[in-house]
Amino acid sequence: MSYSLDVRLKVIAFIESGNSITKAARAFRVGRATIYRWLDRPNLEKTRVTRRNRKIDIAKLYQDVQQYPHKTLRERAAQFGVTPSSICYQLKRLGLHISGRPNTTKPQVQGHHP
Repeated sequence: MSYSLDVRLKVIAFIESGNSITKAARAFRVGRATIYRWLDRPNLEKTRVTRRNRKIDIAKLYQDVQQYPHKTLRERAAQFGVTPSSICYQLKRLGLHISGRPNTTKPQVQGHHP
């Protein structure tokens, strides 16, 4: 949950006036851990969180698979800045084979055995 700068400043002022963090947490309905984080920050302004890419360029992925068919999911994920599961999902959507361990399937047993 994001708190406004006004609330953050009020909580800090409340604590600096001699009240405890627990009292501030109860009075302003803010978690104690949140207040401790605010106290550790030099600036109470909102921070912008940077995250990994969420979109994979499908054309580039397809081209990469054609050029380097034996790359692992981890290698492709590192290249595209996403998780291996994201690469796996996109490869399945494209109907492409996923390089990895060779298939080790059990031989089919014919007939009914007691």
